[in-house]
Amino acid sequence: MKKIIQVLPGLLIALIIAATARFLESLLPIPLIGSSVIALFIGMIINQFYQPNSVTKPGIVFTSKRILKFAIVLLGTSLSIGTILQVGKLSLTVMIFTLLTCFGGGYFVGKALGLKWKLSNLISAGTGICGGSAIAAIAPVIDAEDKDIAYAISATFLFDMAMIVLFPIIGKAMGLSDMAYGLWAGTAVNDTSSVVAAGYAFSEAAGDFATMVKLTRTLSIIPTVLIFAMIQMHLKRKELATSEQLELTTQVKFTNLFPWFILLFVAMSILNSIGFIPVAVSAICKDLSKFLMVAALAAIGLNTDFREMKKSGFQPMLHGFIISLLVVIVAFVVEYFIGLI
Repeated sequence: MKKIIQVLPGLLIALIIAATARFLESLLPIPLIGSSVIALFIGMIINQFYQPNSVTKPGIVFTSKRILKFAIVLLGTSLSIGTILQVGKLSLTVMIFTLLTCFGGGYFVGKALGLKWKLSNLISAGTGICGGSAIAAIAPVIDAEDKDIAYAISATFLFDMAMIVLFPIIGKAMGLSDMAYGLWAGTAVNDTSSVVAAGYAFSEAAGDFATMVKLTRTLSIIPTVLIFAMIQMHLKRKELATSEQLELTTQVKFTNLFPWFILLFVAMSILNSIGFIPVAVSAICKDLSKFLMVAALAAIGLNTDFREMKKSGFQPMLHGFIISLLVVIVAFVVEYFIGLI
């Protein structure tokens, strides 16, 4: 009971910001910006005038860590392997190449720019999978800092805004079909709200197809978080092995290092794929997951000092630009070679 009272003030602030962000998103005539990004920015603005203190900090940290993990578990209830079958092999072919570009190219670009591997991979995940949701899902697995999460989401958001405007213009100038454009937008634009905006700005059919492709792309969160869980676990073991506590390394167990909430996340997606979770329950869990994720990002914003972000310099933004541009080009080239363009 005492712990609940401790976390309540910070949790309530995050929930209020999340509700405000959802309301502001609903006022937009078209889905230009998602509530998660709005909540993050509101939190960061508040941080400039009011930083977390002993009363609010426990709840803010609880929301950004524990509530975020719970939201990820609930997200699994809305992911279904059956979505892949609806969209077909064409979108999977393009997505394989764009994901390889994001994480393969992102690794070398990050190294060249001198970025920390966590920040570099968060930007790559946001670009390659689904913007803020992918960043939020991977962040707790690799123990990313709040400022890195905020920076990664900011980087992907800025380029999403540019893509919403440029994609329909370029697509119409090149005379792309609804299917070709929908596949291109669905695989190259980052956040779901941005995909919807860019897709329907071209045509209704293109918007429908782009949205389906985006849903399939979201499924790659599952293998990605598992891979990063293994990488983080390996790095933790390596860190322990090189520390002064060499004698204790033999006692380090897999169970102490593995992020167990990921197993619940995967289990939920499997249960949903086999039809065990009713559609109505899945829809409720999805909405709750989205709202809690927005609250978690509000808490991350509240805990992020913009002045600390500035210390990271221009390199993360340049990283985001390079990877976003590469993904746009690679997606287009792959579509050309498989005969869609």
